[in-house]
Amino acid sequence: MVKITLQNLCKYFKKAKAVDGLNLEINDGEFLVLLGPSGCGKTTTLRMIAGLEEPTGGKIFFDDQPVNQLDPKQRKVAMVFQDYALYPHMSVYDNITLCLQVMKVPKAEIEMRAKETAELLQITELMNRKPGELSGGQRQRVALARAVIRKPSIYLLDEPLSNIDAILRVKMRGDLKKLHEQLKTTTVYVTHDQAEAMVLADRIAVMKDGLLHQISKPLEIYDHPVNKFVATFVGIPMMNFCDCTVSKRNGELFIDTDAFSLKIPGELLDSAKEEQLLSHEAVMGIRSEHVSVRMEQFPGAIEAKVWLFQHFGDTGYVSFEIKSQIITAKVDPLFRVDEGEKVFVKLNEKCVHVFDKASEKTIF
Repeated sequence: MVKITLQNLCKYFKKAKAVDGLNLEINDGEFLVLLGPSGCGKTTTLRMIAGLEEPTGGKIFFDDQPVNQLDPKQRKVAMVFQDYALYPHMSVYDNITLCLQVMKVPKAEIEMRAKETAELLQITELMNRKPGELSGGQRQRVALARAVIRKPSIYLLDEPLSNIDAILRVKMRGDLKKLHEQLKTTTVYVTHDQAEAMVLADRIAVMKDGLLHQISKPLEIYDHPVNKFVATFVGIPMMNFCDCTVSKRNGELFIDTDAFSLKIPGELLDSAKEEQLLSHEAVMGIRSEHVSVRMEQFPGAIEAKVWLFQHFGDTGYVSFEIKSQIITAKVDPLFRVDEGEKVFVKLNEKCVHVFDKASEKTIF
């Protein structure tokens, strides 16, 4: 196992800044996910770790040893690409053993490692086929097998599940999780799919515009985003947002929007946060599961009109309108409502997030 350290890592493509002063430590045996939108610098970061891109500045260390000057083959990493990159004229066996053949590994050892790897990835019956005879999921397993057979110090995976259908993607996520538990090899995984990140990662590093915005365990990022971007990018559906101001009435603080007011529980605030709230424009955020919806009035609820109802079999989402504000709530799959119908809603004030409007940093 290998610890990876990125120290003030930068990459420019002419004047375009792809990665900007990235500092990151990836622990021995950790499964770290680089998560972010297209163009955020996550794949460039992966390629610099692999040695496929030369950093403009900064250093990369494997176990405290600098590797900037090492060729990719000297770094003992294995990379799995988005498009699988299999040789179409070769059998599965030859695809996954080619690297060992090039390294002049004895034939008996190649056969032994091929058998072990095929059993691990459940592709034994595919070994004599060509890539064109395989399904997307099977090709993905072959690409993983080609990486695994090398017994590298580090796995680098660049959106490896993006080209397979949604149902198979869910299964492959589980398979990858189990594979990592067996191999316990340091793994860096790039994706823009937050569901993959939440399921697979020991920690998630959220990137945007070449910058690292937050790195933490999945639930920590979900429950305690450091800014509005992280809160927006992590969570399905997206967190609800409302422009707001904060006022103090009778010694208590209230979030005031154009549509409603919420009292802020005292335990969420300290004096510094209170001062910041009262002196800055803010944005309130709340996740859909923290909004209650009923057909009849209940304590603390306010009236709203259904704007859109979406049913997904195992759950439902109701988007409702309060004045000009649209908010989405997660509801029981048995809940039924028609567009335009009157409902009563309540926001859980203990689960509200508030962000500074100018900086978009989290206040609480």
